[in-house]
Amino acid sequence: MGALRHLPPLFRLVWSTSPALFAANLALRLVRALVPVTMLWVGKLVVDEVVRVAGTGADLGGLGAWADALQPLAWLLAAELGLAVLSDVLGRATALCDSLLGDLFTNETSVRLMRHAAALDLAHFEDADFYDHLERARRQTTGRLVLLSQVFGQMQDSITVISLGIGLAAYAPGLLALLALALLPAFLGEAHFNAQSYSLAYSWTPERRELDYLRYIGASDETAKEVKVFGLNDYLATRYQTLADSYYRANRTLAIRRASWGGLLSAVGSLGYYAAYAVIIYRTASGAFTIGDLTFLAGSFGRMRALLEGMLASFSTVSGQALYLEDLFSFFEIEPQVASSPEAVPVPEPIARGFVFENVGFRYPGSEHWAVRGLSFTLHAGEALALVGENGAGKTTLVKLLARLYDPEEGRILLDGRDLREYDLDSLRSAVGVIFQDFVRYHLTASENIAVGRIAEREDRPRIETSAQRSLADSVIESLPEGYEQTLGKRFKTGVDLSGGQWQKVALGRAYMRDAQLLILDEPTAALDARAEYEVFERFKDLTEGKTAVLISHRFSTVRMADRILVLDQGRVEQVGTHEELLASGGRYAELFELQAQGYR
Repeated sequence: MGALRHLPPLFRLVWSTSPALFAANLALRLVRALVPVTMLWVGKLVVDEVVRVAGTGADLGGLGAWADALQPLAWLLAAELGLAVLSDVLGRATALCDSLLGDLFTNETSVRLMRHAAALDLAHFEDADFYDHLERARRQTTGRLVLLSQVFGQMQDSITVISLGIGLAAYAPGLLALLALALLPAFLGEAHFNAQSYSLAYSWTPERRELDYLRYIGASDETAKEVKVFGLNDYLATRYQTLADSYYRANRTLAIRRASWGGLLSAVGSLGYYAAYAVIIYRTASGAFTIGDLTFLAGSFGRMRALLEGMLASFSTVSGQALYLEDLFSFFEIEPQVASSPEAVPVPEPIARGFVFENVGFRYPGSEHWAVRGLSFTLHAGEALALVGENGAGKTTLVKLLARLYDPEEGRILLDGRDLREYDLDSLRSAVGVIFQDFVRYHLTASENIAVGRIAEREDRPRIETSAQRSLADSVIESLPEGYEQTLGKRFKTGVDLSGGQWQKVALGRAYMRDAQLLILDEPTAALDARAEYEVFERFKDLTEGKTAVLISHRFSTVRMADRILVLDQGRVEQVGTHEELLASGGRYAELFELQAQGYR
């Protein structure tokens, strides 16, 4: 019953999706709900009229006599036919409204979930528990059509049951109490097993995500080469089979118990129905009811029993499904911690002094290890700063803090003398352009792949083509069958895949497209050959001219082009200076440079 608290917000969400369809659906169901009792009453009148005509003993040999005697029956039959046609039309119209409303609801909820997920912190997406929550919420955006139909159906059946109950109460009110007592055990049983089904589905969320993952890597174009070369197919299939069998066994046990108890409790309802039916027959035989009354009561009782059984089963199903809505609405209640304050100000244009890190410390959520700590340095406006250090030194973490994907746990970051948290987040993100080493390979057109750098300008073809030319992606795109309109990647039928270096040129095009005040490049040439890398960095000054830039690279031929180099070790600044100064002073930078240089001798 507690799960039903999620139905009002669901109704508000559905209403906001399409008020017209919502209102039409309810109106159609209201009219349709009154049709069954009306048809039963007309059927009673038909039977009584037939009995009356048959009992008159009148001579119906002539055509006129037949017409006079059967005229009331003809009108009654016409009325019943009209009701049957009306019921069918209403049913189809209701199904149409359900379908259209369900599709709109799925679209609206999916968009809302995408927008809300995009507003959440990066920390959320690096948490396995959050991913379980997100997966459960995502499933609710596409699986609520049945629930909506069931809830609306419950409302319709409730009106029908009330109308039938009024008719039964007029003849034999005691039968209603007998019917309710007979159906109660089946309802409680269904409610119990629905709760257990939700509990099973909830507890198995991580395993179901693993099943989806195994299914993906076992049959994907991105993993096919390694799966074949390393002979992983049998291992992945066996692991999937083992996990799937475990879930099947848990689900089978619950399904068997549910079916067994459901059959037993349903038999109790059948006993109650036939006991009431026997009472109706007895009272008809004793003259208390007419044959028409028998027809009406038997039909009403049978229809009411079927409706109540369906309603109780559906009610427990609705309440069970409503439990899943907890996953959806609780996801929408998650609030980001990295957000703009009410007094936030826009980022200055242009940036005058730059960024200052003051004793900055940060740990990733759930970790006791400090990714960076005691970090203090200045990134001057218009300066190109390179970050150097071994893996795990804190280079990427520093970049994430600079782009305010995270907030420091200790210290603060200043931009032109003001704490970074005082700036409007959208304004800050708009002023920052980041190309990560693990950039996304969008299975979109080549034009769109570059335009994501500033998606609002996706219709500006000259800007896109200029960005591609400056990143050396133009020659790659021009060689494609459809040029800038060619879909990249192999996910879709018309897609064309690129090499790692070609993808990286396209990704670099986003940096030119972005034209941000602060440009961050994380291993921008890792997949390029020596000639392409040289050509890219011949244009590096052009890319960063008039901008503040941060460059992460393990290639010293790349970092030496920066104005200054920041050497990190275990999350702390170890050295700062130009390439020549750091070589002259010795230390970690000179050691790493010498190690790399030996590989070319």
